[in-house]
Amino acid sequence: MNYQKLDAALATALNDVQNSEEPSLTVFIHTEPILNSAATAVLESFGVSGVSSGKDIFTATLSPNAISQLSEQPWVKYLKRSQQLGLVNRRLNIGKLGV
Repeated sequence: MNYQKLDAALATALNDVQNSEEPSLTVFIHTEPILNSAATAVLESFGVSGVSSGKDIFTATLSPNAISQLSEQPWVKYLKRSQQLGLVNRRLNIGKLGV
């Protein structure tokens, strides 16, 4: 595992995962903009969709083992954890508001 290619949130999350084979971490994969067929095949083997030359950011849900393997690839610049987004606007229950 090349920890220099991982952001702090991803490195921390990797320590909390129980099963290193289960795809449980959603990540952004930042790569070189021009990928050869071997690099494309590696990404697709991990379930990354929409892989094409010219794109340099991909999203995937990966296992810790897959993250480790990708971090060792020379064409991967870095891997960043995707954070769970929450709702900004929540519907208020007017009936519970006291005036």
